Amino acid sequence: MTDEPYATPPLARLITAAPVPHDRERAASELADLRARIAETPELAPLAAQLTEPLVSALVDGIFGCSPYLSGLIQRRPQTLLAALSAPPEATFANLGERLIAATAAATTHAEAMRALRQYKADVALLIALADCGGAWPIMTVTRRLSEAADTSVSAAVRYLFRQAQARGDWLDREADPASRSGYIVIAMGKHGAFELNYSSDIDLIVFYEPEKAQLAERHELQTFLVRLTRDLVKLMQERTEDGYVFRTDLRLRPDAGATPIAISTPAAMQYYESFGQNWERAALIKARAIAGDLDAGQLLINDLAPFIWRKYLDFAAIADIHAMKRQIHAVKGFGHIAVRGHNIKLGRGGIREIEFFAQTQQLIAGGRQVALRTPQTLEALVKLTERQWIKPDVAADLTETYKFLRTIEHRLQMIADEQTQTLPDDDAGLLRLAHFAGFPDFDAFAATLTRHLETVQDHYAQLFEASPELTTGGANMVFAGEADDPATIEALGKMGYSDPSAVIATVRGWHHGRYPAIRTPRARELLTEVQPLLIDALSKTADPNQAIAGFDQFLSALPSGVQLFSLLKQNPGLLDLVAAIMGTAPRLARVLSRRRRVLDAVLDPGFFGTLANRDMLRTIAAQELTDDLDLQTFLDRARVVGHEQAFLIGVRVLTGTISADNAGGAYALLADQMIEALTTRVAKEMARAHGAVPGGGAAVIAMGKLGGREMTAASDLDLILVYDFDQEAQVSLGLKPLSPVQYYARLTQRLINAFTAQTSEGSLYEVDMRLRPSGQKGPVATQLSSFVSYQASEAWTWEHMALTRARVVSGPPDLVRKVEAAIHTTLVTRRDRAKIAADVRDMRQRIAAEKGTEDIWDLKQVRGGLVDLEFIAQYLQLVHAADHPGVLDQNTFAAYAKLRDAGLISADDAEQLLTATRLLHNLTQVLRLCLDETFAPEKAPDGLKLLLAQAGQAPDFGTLEASLRDTLTGVSGLFDKLVS
Repeated sequence: MTDEPYATPPLARLITAAPVPHDRERAASELADLRARIAETPELAPLAAQLTEPLVSALVDGIFGCSPYLSGLIQRRPQTLLAALSAPPEATFANLGERLIAATAAATTHAEAMRALRQYKADVALLIALADCGGAWPIMTVTRRLSEAADTSVSAAVRYLFRQAQARGDWLDREADPASRSGYIVIAMGKHGAFELNYSSDIDLIVFYEPEKAQLAERHELQTFLVRLTRDLVKLMQERTEDGYVFRTDLRLRPDAGATPIAISTPAAMQYYESFGQNWERAALIKARAIAGDLDAGQLLINDLAPFIWRKYLDFAAIADIHAMKRQIHAVKGFGHIAVRGHNIKLGRGGIREIEFFAQTQQLIAGGRQVALRTPQTLEALVKLTERQWIKPDVAADLTETYKFLRTIEHRLQMIADEQTQTLPDDDAGLLRLAHFAGFPDFDAFAATLTRHLETVQDHYAQLFEASPELTTGGANMVFAGEADDPATIEALGKMGYSDPSAVIATVRGWHHGRYPAIRTPRARELLTEVQPLLIDALSKTADPNQAIAGFDQFLSALPSGVQLFSLLKQNPGLLDLVAAIMGTAPRLARVLSRRRRVLDAVLDPGFFGTLANRDMLRTIAAQELTDDLDLQTFLDRARVVGHEQAFLIGVRVLTGTISADNAGGAYALLADQMIEALTTRVAKEMARAHGAVPGGGAAVIAMGKLGGREMTAASDLDLILVYDFDQEAQVSLGLKPLSPVQYYARLTQRLINAFTAQTSEGSLYEVDMRLRPSGQKGPVATQLSSFVSYQASEAWTWEHMALTRARVVSGPPDLVRKVEAAIHTTLVTRRDRAKIAADVRDMRQRIAAEKGTEDIWDLKQVRGGLVDLEFIAQYLQLVHAADHPGVLDQNTFAAYAKLRDAGLISADDAEQLLTATRLLHNLTQVLRLCLDETFAPEKAPDGLKLLLAQAGQAPDFGTLEASLRDTLTGVSGLFDKLVS
């Protein structure tokens, strides 16, 4: 018995194993170089004697023959090799730590501190590798010593930085170790926190601070100062110098890493975890451990976080969330296979992560009630779970054996070149080197043992989650949680068509951090977790997945709540595909969907995919929603809701191909007709209530332009004319506040305009344009029938009669409607001077071209050969032929050309060309107005929109469509010159 703290034999006497030299020639060369160095350095003479020991010689020979990295350490630091072999490894390890603490305490510059830290890391790395490869330390002792070395390094660096701040007068605490009561807390996470660090691991840290404990000079702002100090800490750890580096350091496990500083106050952290903390963060915090700075404050913080980590109820729903967020289950029975070549022993099937996750999920389920399960160590967790009968002893034994084996292979893999990798080589030479380094005589023996272990884990892991749903097709990884991008998810997203997978992961990660109101409840986030793999898959199937996910992100940012949406998306794949199509193709529709909540409700309605509403259905909807008992403000709000909802449904049907684009114009116009009828009726009632009725009076609304021609788009205004009539003997309306008929109908018209255009809580319904009324902007807003007839007969310009070809009476008393329609017909069938009309039309086209002309073929209205030319040709031909062929009159351009052809007034070839052009330009216009608010620029447009345009134009691709469009415009331009003559 001895009082010595390390009474064990020196490391040289503890060696029980050695790697098989892979490259014997290199091993011999390295050993010769080392012996030469020993011969030149007297103080290394004892090392020569050590190398005569058979086990020591075999260990060094195996390292030289397998690991270039360790060989380099030995050649650069033979003194470390001698010291390591000559003393008990625990004593050497402790001594190295003491030397580091002394060196950093004496350091006065960053350069001195960095050199001390890197020399310590090199010495510790060699010592631990010797003890590991030589079998002197079991694997879990190795991981603990690696973790303790990281603790010592970080702690020494933090103490150095606070002493420097103290020396500069920035930190006012005069204690010898100001960091120890500074409120500055460094928490180790992951394998580091659990004392399970691997040989070439990064270290995952979170930095918190207690504002109340800070003793900072007043000239500094606390957060800015501590963020800068944390940056210096990272620099001390990971910046590469001629001495190498200490540990690569990752701070991305902190709360909402994409939006928070690298040092976070404890009140802000607690608020985050209590409000937005995610289940994967609960799993991660199981392993949290305070390692540097103010350890007492750190332990208090971890204690405060316990209620967040350990819920008292059996939260199986939360476990499903962790499962989906942390790692999509792909190790299901009957799926996939295990291959040694290129296999990832951490993330792959049967790997280390599955063992860890096997334990963590059950800890989270039961740890709220069974405190003994709250251990960060994986193998200890398996023991505790066995003791409480959560798992069977043979399962725990299998997983424990495999965990130790895989951790050993992981270390050998990393020791070869000091690389943070868990992926096995995919070449024969690399695999054989690894097999030899792990002590196997050949690859076959190694592969058989590894495969047996991986299959054992795969079987137990699959049984644990055999009832869990597979959330993605093909078993693809869909991991969006955690601090770093999962490589398999990056690969899967790339294969799905996302050009920037990291941006996709960052977007989804942001959703789960509760940055949007729609995802700030735990229930919303859990539902999102379940649906997001399906959503990502659906968005990937659009023509432009990147635009689709950006659109959905914008959509989500505007939603007040996401629970209903995520529930229905999960239950309704058709709805999921529809939302994806909108996001990937129609930014305008996506914005509408975000802004107007009831439009969303309409999409979520089970009857959404039913028949498009016809006139009778629209009247029924209007009658149900727009009842007389509503006050005017509520009536206007509901009118907007109905109008927006139905217009959105038309647009979505165009987008999904339920109706063709050339049918959409009629659908939009039918909706507008119904809204005009409903609002005109209500405004008339309001006028009568306030001012009484005009004897014999009535008003008719004439639809003009695209509304009149049933060619409306999703973005069309209403071109209207209001014509009224009354008993000529009437002087005023018969009410409490009488008005003259002229005042009455002028006011009614203004109120009608306001009913459409006023911004209520539901926005506006339509913009209204009344410039086509007699005398245009100079004339009264409402026109008496006699004035309308007189004006059209004697004062109207040719362009006004052209516009009148599209006039359609949509509302009014039947008698007045008949009179107005008769007046329009009489005007249009008047015999005209063809040459004069042709000259007027040409002059007008030239004026428009001078003001708005363009060479952009996608300005479908104004470009030569575009919609203006098509409409002018049809209207000109109707005006000059209607006297003899009144049957050619039709408000719709396409129908007008068909009637002109049938009457023999244009040739079949010309008609076919004009009909084809009209259909093409109207279809393209429908799609563009549906999808975009701005001008279409092909070079910036989403691929999905280009594909939709090609489909609307019946072209195989967008390039073909553009070529066809150019030819069509050229042909129409030529027909304008030919026919308008």
